[in-house]
Amino acid sequence: MEDDTRFGTLQRALFTRPAPKSARAQIRFLRKRERGSTRRVAERLGVSRKTVQRYLAGVSTKPNKRLQEALVKETESEWQPQVKAQARQYASTSGGFTIKFRASLGFTANGSSDDARVRDLSIAVSAFHTKAILTLREEGATDQALHDAVAKAYFRLGGGSRASLQVRFTDVQWLDIGF
Repeated sequence: MEDDTRFGTLQRALFTRPAPKSARAQIRFLRKRERGSTRRVAERLGVSRKTVQRYLAGVSTKPNKRLQEALVKETESEWQPQVKAQARQYASTSGGFTIKFRASLGFTANGSSDDARVRDLSIAVSAFHTKAILTLREEGATDQALHDAVAKAYFRLGGGSRASLQVRFTDVQWLDIGF
Protein backbone atom coordinates (compact mmCIF):
# COMPACT_ATOMS: atom_id res chain seq x y z
CA MET A 1 0.00 0.00 0.00
CA GLU A 2 2.76 2.47 0.85
CA ASP A 3 4.30 1.73 -2.52
CA ASP A 4 1.04 2.75 -4.19
CA THR A 5 0.71 6.01 -2.28
CA ARG A 6 4.25 7.17 -2.96
CA PHE A 7 4.99 5.91 -6.44
CA GLY A 8 1.65 4.84 -7.88
CA THR A 9 1.11 8.17 -9.59
CA LEU A 10 4.56 7.94 -11.15
CA GLN A 11 3.86 4.47 -12.48
CA ARG A 12 0.45 5.37 -13.89
CA ALA A 13 1.84 8.55 -15.49
CA LEU A 14 4.17 6.40 -17.56
CA PHE A 15 1.39 4.51 -19.34
CA THR A 16 0.54 5.75 -22.83
CA ARG A 17 -2.82 3.96 -22.78
CA PRO A 18 -4.96 3.02 -19.82
CA ALA A 19 -4.56 -0.55 -18.59
CA PRO A 20 -7.56 -2.89 -19.00
CA LYS A 21 -10.21 -2.18 -16.37
CA SER A 22 -12.73 -5.05 -16.37
CA ALA A 23 -11.80 -8.38 -14.82
CA ARG A 24 -12.41 -10.14 -18.14
CA ALA A 25 -10.15 -7.73 -20.05
CA GLN A 26 -7.45 -8.00 -17.38
CA ILE A 27 -7.51 -11.81 -17.49
CA ARG A 28 -7.44 -11.77 -21.30
CA PHE A 29 -4.41 -9.49 -21.19
CA LEU A 30 -2.63 -11.72 -18.66
CA ARG A 31 -3.46 -14.84 -20.70
CA LYS A 32 -1.92 -13.19 -23.75
CA ARG A 33 1.23 -12.38 -21.73
CA GLU A 34 1.35 -16.01 -20.60
CA ARG A 35 1.05 -17.23 -24.21
CA GLY A 36 -2.46 -18.60 -23.78
CA SER A 37 -1.90 -20.54 -20.57
CA THR A 38 -4.85 -20.26 -18.21
CA ARG A 39 -2.91 -22.43 -15.74
CA ARG A 40 -0.09 -19.86 -15.43
CA VAL A 41 -2.60 -17.00 -15.13
CA ALA A 42 -4.36 -18.89 -12.34
CA GLU A 43 -1.04 -19.42 -10.54
CA ARG A 44 -0.17 -15.72 -10.81
CA LEU A 45 -3.55 -14.71 -9.41
CA GLY A 46 -3.73 -17.41 -6.75
CA VAL A 47 -7.02 -18.85 -8.03
CA SER A 48 -8.09 -22.04 -9.76
CA ARG A 49 -7.85 -22.54 -13.50
CA LYS A 50 -11.62 -22.94 -13.58
CA THR A 51 -12.05 -19.45 -12.06
CA VAL A 52 -9.90 -17.96 -14.83
CA GLN A 53 -11.97 -19.80 -17.44
CA ARG A 54 -15.24 -18.50 -15.93
CA TYR A 55 -14.03 -14.89 -16.23
CA LEU A 56 -12.81 -15.46 -19.80
CA ALA A 57 -16.18 -16.92 -20.77
CA GLY A 58 -18.02 -14.00 -19.13
CA VAL A 59 -19.83 -16.24 -16.64
CA SER A 60 -18.19 -14.44 -13.71
CA THR A 61 -17.83 -10.68 -13.86
CA LYS A 62 -17.29 -9.30 -10.33
CA PRO A 63 -14.13 -10.55 -8.59
CA ASN A 64 -13.80 -10.58 -4.83
CA LYS A 65 -11.53 -7.96 -3.26
CA ARG A 66 -8.43 -10.18 -3.11
CA LEU A 67 -8.76 -11.25 -6.75
CA GLN A 68 -9.43 -7.66 -7.85
CA GLU A 69 -6.26 -6.47 -6.10
CA ALA A 70 -4.25 -9.30 -7.70
CA LEU A 71 -5.67 -8.46 -11.14
CA VAL A 72 -4.75 -4.79 -10.82
CA LYS A 73 -1.27 -5.59 -9.51
CA GLU A 74 -0.47 -8.20 -12.17
CA THR A 75 -1.94 -6.18 -15.04
CA GLU A 76 -0.13 -2.98 -14.15
CA SER A 77 3.15 -4.83 -13.62
CA GLU A 78 2.97 -6.10 -17.21
CA TRP A 79 1.44 -3.04 -18.87
CA GLN A 80 3.82 -1.37 -21.31
CA PRO A 81 7.09 -2.08 -19.48
CA GLN A 82 9.24 -0.62 -22.28
CA VAL A 83 7.40 2.71 -22.12
CA LYS A 84 7.92 2.83 -18.35
CA ALA A 85 11.61 2.01 -18.75
CA GLN A 86 12.07 4.73 -21.38
CA ALA A 87 10.35 7.33 -19.20
CA ARG A 88 12.52 6.38 -16.21
CA GLN A 89 15.63 6.60 -18.38
CA TYR A 90 14.66 10.07 -19.62
CA ALA A 91 13.88 11.28 -16.10
CA SER A 92 17.16 10.02 -14.70
CA THR A 93 19.37 11.36 -17.51
CA SER A 94 17.91 14.72 -18.47
CA GLY A 95 14.33 15.35 -17.42
CA GLY A 96 14.12 14.88 -13.68
CA PHE A 97 10.70 14.89 -12.02
CA THR A 98 8.57 16.85 -9.60
CA ILE A 99 7.88 15.76 -6.03
CA LYS A 100 5.01 17.20 -4.04
CA PHE A 101 4.67 16.29 -0.40
CA ARG A 102 3.46 17.17 3.07
CA ALA A 103 5.87 16.10 5.76
CA SER A 104 7.77 17.29 8.79
CA LEU A 105 11.03 18.74 7.51
CA GLY A 106 13.90 20.33 9.39
CA PHE A 107 17.68 20.61 9.38
CA THR A 108 20.74 21.50 11.41
CA ALA A 109 23.94 23.12 10.16
CA ASN A 110 26.98 24.73 11.76
CA GLY A 111 25.54 24.56 15.26
CA SER A 112 22.21 26.23 14.44
CA SER A 113 18.97 24.48 13.75
CA ASP A 114 15.71 25.02 11.98
CA ASP A 115 13.26 22.93 13.96
CA ALA A 116 11.27 20.44 12.00
CA ARG A 117 7.79 21.58 11.03
CA VAL A 118 5.12 20.30 8.68
CA ARG A 119 5.55 21.75 5.20
CA ASP A 120 3.66 21.44 1.94
CA LEU A 121 6.25 21.58 -0.81
CA SER A 122 6.58 21.03 -4.52
CA ILE A 123 10.12 20.65 -5.82
CA ALA A 124 11.69 20.04 -9.21
CA VAL A 125 14.23 17.29 -8.71
CA SER A 126 17.38 17.24 -10.83
CA ALA A 127 18.18 14.29 -13.09
CA PHE A 128 21.02 13.35 -10.70
CA HIS A 129 18.72 13.08 -7.67
CA THR A 130 15.98 11.48 -9.79
CA LYS A 131 18.37 8.71 -10.76
CA ALA A 132 19.36 8.19 -7.11
CA ILE A 133 15.72 8.00 -5.98
CA LEU A 134 14.69 5.62 -8.77
CA THR A 135 17.72 3.42 -8.13
CA LEU A 136 16.88 3.18 -4.44
CA ARG A 137 13.27 2.37 -5.32
CA GLU A 138 14.24 -0.39 -7.76
CA GLU A 139 16.64 -1.90 -5.21
CA GLY A 140 13.79 -2.19 -2.70
CA ALA A 141 14.96 0.53 -0.32
CA THR A 142 13.09 1.18 2.90
CA ASP A 143 10.72 4.12 3.21
CA GLN A 144 13.26 5.87 5.42
CA ALA A 145 15.98 5.58 2.77
CA LEU A 146 13.59 7.02 0.17
CA HIS A 147 12.60 9.84 2.56
CA ASP A 148 16.28 10.65 3.09
CA ALA A 149 16.84 10.80 -0.68
CA VAL A 150 13.88 13.17 -1.12
CA ALA A 151 15.13 15.37 1.72
CA LYS A 152 18.61 15.52 0.18
CA ALA A 153 17.11 16.46 -3.18
CA TYR A 154 15.21 19.32 -1.51
CA PHE A 155 18.07 20.71 0.54
CA ARG A 156 20.65 20.29 -2.22
CA LEU A 157 18.80 22.55 -4.66
CA GLY A 158 21.31 25.14 -5.76
CA GLY A 159 24.23 23.38 -3.99
CA GLY A 160 26.56 25.67 -2.04
CA SER A 161 26.87 25.57 1.73
CA ARG A 162 23.77 23.42 2.13
CA ALA A 163 25.84 20.30 1.41
CA SER A 164 26.71 20.04 5.14
CA LEU A 165 23.10 20.02 6.35
CA GLN A 166 21.77 17.21 8.47
CA VAL A 167 18.22 16.79 7.23
CA ARG A 168 15.23 15.39 9.15
CA PHE A 169 12.35 14.30 6.92
CA THR A 170 9.67 12.54 8.98
CA ASP A 171 5.92 12.12 9.41
CA VAL A 172 5.20 11.93 5.68
CA GLN A 173 1.48 12.51 5.25
CA TRP A 174 1.51 12.22 1.45
CA LEU A 175 4.02 12.20 -1.37
CA ASP A 176 3.30 12.41 -5.09
CA ILE A 177 5.77 12.12 -7.98
CA GLY A 178 5.14 13.31 -11.53
CA PHE A 179 6.89 14.34 -14.70
